[in-house]
Amino acid sequence: MLVVLVDDAAFMDFGAYGGEARTPVIDALAARGALFVQHRTTPLCAPSRAMLLTGLDAHEAGVATIPEVIPPEHVGQPGYTLALEPGVTTMASRLQAVGYQTVMAGKWHLGSGPGDLPDAHGFERSFALDASGADNWEQKTYMPFYATAPWFEDGEPVSLPDDFYSSEFLVDQVMDYLGETPGADRPFFAYLAFQAIHIPIQVDPAYTDRYVETYSEGWDVLRGQRRDRAAALGFIPEAAPLAPTPDRLRPWTSLTADQRELYTRSMAVNAGMLEAMDHHLGRLVDYLEAAGALENTVILVTSDNGPEPSHPVGEPGFRLWMALHDIEWRTETLGERGTTAFIGPEWAFAAASPFDLFKFYTSDGGLRVPLIAAGPGIASGIRIDSPTSVADIAPTVMRLAGAEGAAADFTGRSLAEALSGGAPAVYGPDDVIGFEVSGNAALIRGEWKLVRNLDPWGDGRWRLFNIALDPGETTDRSQSDPEMFAQMRAAYELWAADVGVLEMPDGYSVHRQISINALKRQLAQYGLLLSVFALVLLGGLGLGGYWLVRRLRRRRHP
Repeated sequence: MLVVLVDDAAFMDFGAYGGEARTPVIDALAARGALFVQHRTTPLCAPSRAMLLTGLDAHEAGVATIPEVIPPEHVGQPGYTLALEPGVTTMASRLQAVGYQTVMAGKWHLGSGPGDLPDAHGFERSFALDASGADNWEQKTYMPFYATAPWFEDGEPVSLPDDFYSSEFLVDQVMDYLGETPGADRPFFAYLAFQAIHIPIQVDPAYTDRYVETYSEGWDVLRGQRRDRAAALGFIPEAAPLAPTPDRLRPWTSLTADQRELYTRSMAVNAGMLEAMDHHLGRLVDYLEAAGALENTVILVTSDNGPEPSHPVGEPGFRLWMALHDIEWRTETLGERGTTAFIGPEWAFAAASPFDLFKFYTSDGGLRVPLIAAGPGIASGIRIDSPTSVADIAPTVMRLAGAEGAAADFTGRSLAEALSGGAPAVYGPDDVIGFEVSGNAALIRGEWKLVRNLDPWGDGRWRLFNIALDPGETTDRSQSDPEMFAQMRAAYELWAADVGVLEMPDGYSVHRQISINALKRQLAQYGLLLSVFALVLLGGLGLGGYWLVRRLRRRRHP
């Protein structure tokens, strides 16, 4: 079993879904397996990872949100401990118990305290990043929330090699761990959680150069192109409208020539990093084939949420932090060692096409992501249009491994029958799939979707959409279909109570909370140093004042 998690990949980022990046390895898996069209996940990394590994809703697993955005009122509450809580079992633990070799490499982000890392959750070998992200070229953080990049091997702090590049290194680790299998007949479960394409997007410029021309017409053109390809591929109805572009997003034509060059290269770095990731995944597939294991290995590839809209360089104080950490943001070196890079909200909105919004929000631009599965027990070249959830992956893996527990152990459902071609739908027309992160919420039931998004990209109002006809969520049906709206609101309240959703405090702002939480972290990390600096500064001011007074007195009394 091999589960591959890409970070922040949009629904259409892979070539098999109509994306621009070259992803031949992933595309080949789609061609010989199953491609999902209505697969959804939470709109944020850690909750999605908790659901993927446990088969539970994120609130039931203990990881309802992430440390960067949690308000103080929720800290430590059940479901909001931000670590896998006691009694929560990962599929690694389940598979280890029945004789599987279990390994992982990549981003963890599911708890930082004793007993929270992968070695305590069923992984015999692990090389894990305990943060929301990190630099891809060296061991350093990417944002002020973290002092460094905390990597651990088998639960112990570890340093990265000098020739580190994340996608290459993580694949090497998985291959090294699999090579340690005591017996040739022992099955394995590998969890490969890439850093690609999370901020900072970074890759060798040889990859970037291939895509500069691809994105030179800008984000407005790309959004339309992806929408047209989605319709041509049958992902959406031919006549489905696109959601209007929010006023706060800049038109491509409003940029200067230098800005266009910078942002064109940003999206080229993003595509290049995705291609590099696919290349290194191909090395792992080749390794399995050479070992004679590929034909018996189920491989699943998906993303944790939609594309990342953050523009960190525009945040207060970020340029100063960059200067202090020797990080630059220039067109000429974008994506190379010592740089930061990101696509920003305009490219993220375009990448999320044909859907609305992006990561962190429960419009389908944040929820709807690719899922590809291939291997024994999976029909070849099939497309699955039924709605599915990230919580379905764990029970599916257990079922395909012949090691499933009782159905009550999971919130999600096994996709095994659908993967074999034996079931057209996983969820019935009256079944619900719910998601909630930091007040942004959605409930799917058949062709209906209830959505609420908070500031700054939403207004906190509940809206109702028929996503079969209107996947871009352009026409609110809450007034024209009041009975359905009432049913969906009632169904959401039942679901939220069942999984343990806490309402957000009045006045909650995600941007303000990130700043507050980052400042708290900085004070905790550098409090002593800042205190010494303040004392030195006050002492200097005091001496300066004393000197000034002495000079003034001498002038008055020569």
